[in-house]
Amino acid sequence: MKQYTAIIIDDERNVREAMGHLIAQHCPAIHVCGLASSAEEGRELLKIHPVDFIFLDIRMPKEDGFTFLRSIPGENYGVIFTTAHEEYALNALKANAIDYLLKPINHLELCEAVIKAIHHYELRHTRSEILAIYRESLKNLPEHFHQEQTKIETITVAEQFGFRMVKVHDIMYLQADSNYTIIHLSGLNKIVATRSLGDFEKLLDHPAFFRIHKSTIINMNFLRAYSSYEGNFAELNDGTRLSISRRKLNEFRDAVKLFSKSLD
Repeated sequence: MKQYTAIIIDDERNVREAMGHLIAQHCPAIHVCGLASSAEEGRELLKIHPVDFIFLDIRMPKEDGFTFLRSIPGENYGVIFTTAHEEYALNALKANAIDYLLKPINHLELCEAVIKAIHHYELRHTRSEILAIYRESLKNLPEHFHQEQTKIETITVAEQFGFRMVKVHDIMYLQADSNYTIIHLSGLNKIVATRSLGDFEKLLDHPAFFRIHKSTIINMNFLRAYSSYEGNFAELNDGTRLSISRRKLNEFRDAVKLFSKSLD
């Protein structure tokens, strides 16, 4: 088994020590070579040890995790952020397909995050375009995080063999495909994302995105027509017809009112 080295940076002593113990017990591929209580101590550890992964607390006094990353070549490391249950923080992390852990740390979630992080780390070392996207994600993350009331304009979509940056305004509709989601973009392009439709519904929390069916979310900006002939259908600008479930019909009509003066 290939071995990787890691450091943990967290201002709470009990958190960093507990995480170190959990990694030692449940993640044999990771060797923790140092613990740091601040960004400054973290930089000193990077000078001493060859490090592959950084478990990084977002909120720390004096210098937060994002400021720390700007002071180092962050794309050289696999960064796994740790954060409390703050909805806008999670949206920022999910929007950029960054590996993260929620406090308090659960050993099962830790193992899952480490497996994903190692996979992404190896991808970045074999494909330059994946590294470029990761670099861009780290760059975008602070802006998404600090502007909690601003809608997210770009998301990093995880695919089976990498990632892709997607402009939210280019998404026409999304369809569930088991545990995957097919994202249909303007220009007839599509992406098979390794996230559920429910994940995207939470991430794209904006009136423009409306779930018309248990398996379909549409971008109302691409809606061209509605038809009740032989069922209820939303027709998009490219001619695509998508079924609207009966229980969603009244909500759909209300949503349309936000984008047009009248349904009649």
